[in-house]
Amino acid sequence: MIRKLTCHCGAVELRVTLLHGLADARRCDCSFCARRGAAAATVAKGDLEIVRGADKLTLYQWGSKTAKHYFCSICGIYTHHRRRSDPNEFGVNIGALDGVNPRDLGQIAWVDGLDHPSDAKPDQ
Repeated sequence: MIRKLTCHCGAVELRVTLLHGLADARRCDCSFCARRGAAAATVAKGDLEIVRGADKLTLYQWGSKTAKHYFCSICGIYTHHRRRSDPNEFGVNIGALDGVNPRDLGQIAWVDGLDHPSDAKPDQ
């Protein structure tokens, strides 16, 4: 399922192929995602193309710096992120996909980002 994704102001445009359509849309409860509030769908690493606005994207990282979260530097909309659970995948903001209203998806599953395996401390 190939989709167009844009930020609010239109400065950033992506072309993405959703790996599982919207069937795997999910929300995360980690400290960052819970505040951001956007649900994401999965895109394989090679299936995300920045059509316009690469120079307008801003990167945010913290903690392990594995995940890479991208936002439009003009309007602030989160467009996509490289996942820390699988750096060969991106999560894309389903609310920024053309023609998709997240409300129409009903209940969206949550994943446990607070207890992410990457954050586990080794046994001593």
